[in-house]
Amino acid sequence: MPCALCGDIIPTEVVRCPACGAWARRRDFRAVGIAVFMLLGFNAFVALGSGISLLRLIDPLHDATHDTYDPATTGKALSPYADVFLVCGIMAVITGLLYLGWLWRAYRQSAGPHRHHRAWVVFGWVLPVVNLWMPPRLVYDIWVSSGRYRTAERHVVAVIVGGWWACVLLGIGLARMFSASSVNTLADARYSVHLGVAAAAFQALAAALCMMNVFQITRLQVRSPVLL
Repeated sequence: MPCALCGDIIPTEVVRCPACGAWARRRDFRAVGIAVFMLLGFNAFVALGSGISLLRLIDPLHDATHDTYDPATTGKALSPYADVFLVCGIMAVITGLLYLGWLWRAYRQSAGPHRHHRAWVVFGWVLPVVNLWMPPRLVYDIWVSSGRYRTAERHVVAVIVGGWWACVLLGIGLARMFSASSVNTLADARYSVHLGVAAAAFQALAAALCMMNVFQITRLQVRSPVLL
C-alpha cells in the first residue's frame, strides 16, 4: 500500500510509513470510523435519556382529570423537550457530515459491484424524494461488497439497514409532530407525550443500528486490503 505523503510502500502489518512516519490510510479510515461510532453512541444516549425523562410525565397525566389539568404547567414541562429534539437534530447533522466522509471512503474501498455511482453518496442524501430511499441502498451495497456474504447473510444485512432507515424516518417525522403538537387539553397533552417518547425511542434505535453498520463495514475493510 503506497504512503499518501511520500509514496513509499507500507507493509500491511505496519500502521506507519517506514520512510516518513505518516499513518497508513487504513489506520486513518479506522480512526474516522471510531469517531463516527462514538458520535452515534452519544446521539443514542441523549435520545434515550430524553425518552426516559418523558416517560415520567405519563403517570401524572394519566392520573389527572379534566378539572385538575393545567395546560400552562404541562406546556412549561414539555417545552424544553422541543429544544432537546432541536439539539438532537443539530447533533445529527454534525454526525451526518462525518458519516458522509466515512461513507465516501468506504465506497471507494469496497470491491463492488455498486448499483449507483459514487457521487450518489453525497447527492443521495440532499436531493428531495431521492433521499427517502437512496441512502439505505448505498449502505447495503457498501456493506455486502466489503466482505463475503451468503444469500441468507445478505438478507440479514438488508433487514438491519432497512430497519435503521425506517427508524431514521420515523424519528424525524415523530419529532416534528411532537414540536407542532399542543397541550390545550388533557388528551392533547397525553398524545404529545407519547409522540415524544416514540420519537426519542426511534432516534435512539436508529443511532444504535447505524453504529452497527459503521462497526461492521469498518471492521471488514480494515481487515481486507484497501482498494485505492
